[in-house]
Amino acid sequence: MNPADLFPHDEHPVTLAEGGELFRAGEAAQEMFVLLEDSADIRVGNAIVEEAGPGALLGEMAMIEESPRVATVIARTPCRLARIDRARFNYLIQQNPFFAVHVMKVLVERLRRMNKRVAGAN
Repeated sequence: MNPADLFPHDEHPVTLAEGGELFRAGEAAQEMFVLLEDSADIRVGNAIVEEAGPGALLGEMAMIEESPRVATVIARTPCRLARIDRARFNYLIQQNPFFAVHVMKVLVERLRRMNKRVAGAN
């Protein structure tokens, strides 16, 4: 599943110039995003932990828990993104259960990747 396919004609996309910040670690989180075009870096501290491409979920932890952002997202190239607030998220998971499963898979994959990084550092 590519979540970008759920937003072929998003009426109010977020656009970022190259080098623009989508959000910063420590900020309050009210929404998540789907990267529709181009690429962005997901940074934890000074480390790039993921190079996100079209269809990537960004800030999905905001929909699961209400806590500050743990990563910073910076556009590698000019980007276009779909904004997903709580109401839109709830609608998506009700109308498309595969979206909910995809969000869980992304969370698990990122957790596994971070576990490997931590294990490799010890």
